[in-house]
Amino acid sequence: MTELIEKGTWVEIYNVVLPANERAPQVPEDTQRVPLEMRVKGFLLAPAAIGEDAEIETLSGRHLRGRLAEVNPAYTHSFGSPVPELTPIGCEVRALLHEKGRMQ
Repeated sequence: MTELIEKGTWVEIYNVVLPANERAPQVPEDTQRVPLEMRVKGFLLAPAAIGEDAEIETLSGRHLRGRLAEVNPAYTHSFGSPVPELTPIGCEVRALLHEKGRMQ
């Protein structure tokens, strides 16, 4: 028996939005060879097992259905390494706004 994930658990669902053979002709050739996929995180609305159809509610309140792919998914993206020339900008802008009386 497969383990059911409890309602209210933070999960990720997965769907194929467009199969590879239905991709738009103007997209690059290498892109046309793969399906357009959707992965969305949200709270499970009813118990479900990994690989089963499930419905979630996203943080913005949308209800979406898809295949339950992961429980407690991590965010794995990053904005890269800091750019040394940009790191002092926030402090400089605050100082300028404070100087002009637009920030306390």
